Amino acid sequence: MSTLRPLAVVFDLDGTLVDSEPNYYAAGRRLLARHGVPDFGWEEHTRFIGIGTRETLEVLRGKYGIAAGVDELLAENNRLYLESARASTEVFPEMRKLVERLHADGVPMAVASGSSREAIEAVLSGTGLDAHLGRVVVSAEEVPRGKPAPDVFLAAAAALAVEPGHCVVFEDAAPGVAAASAAGMRCVAIPYVRGSEDDPEFGTAELLFRGGQAEFTADGTYAWLTA
Repeated sequence: MSTLRPLAVVFDLDGTLVDSEPNYYAAGRRLLARHGVPDFGWEEHTRFIGIGTRETLEVLRGKYGIAAGVDELLAENNRLYLESARASTEVFPEMRKLVERLHADGVPMAVASGSSREAIEAVLSGTGLDAHLGRVVVSAEEVPRGKPAPDVFLAAAAALAVEPGHCVVFEDAAPGVAAASAAGMRCVAIPYVRGSEDDPEFGTAELLFRGGQAEFTADGTYAWLTA
């Protein structure tokens, strides 16, 4: 019998539940190359992890003087990303284990991501996570502001019909941790980018796995949730 206190869980998707960043990087690199930017590197890509795709493209469009509009770039980027995402996206094993355990306990769960709804649903379907997480999905493209603003998490709480203070957010990036804090939600942080664990935003997380997914365990986190 579950001993979980009343709560709901809101998962970020990319870099938290699934290792999709290599696919996003490949899509972004191909997109920028098509628009005259041939040397977009992984280090620059990591600066945008945790930021919504639209906001990222707005910055890159301005930085590189790309003539195409943001909507055109967004649609093209999504097409490129979905080509690889549907073919292969890996779920972090301990995250799958935790999701399945929380689902068995009847804990309300949602996905709140900076990706497009189409991309979110494609990844959830392709990985089988939609069996546990398909009911409540919120894309940052559906709210006024992306992370680090709290909008996407507040929308998830509203869709779950729970108070923000009853939610625990799982995040891998500093902007997402900041968004959780701004939403008045507790946060479990699992940094994706090595070296980012010392960013001030991660200091606001109630539970921080400094070593990222290599350190994260479903059993330990479940114990923390039930403490």
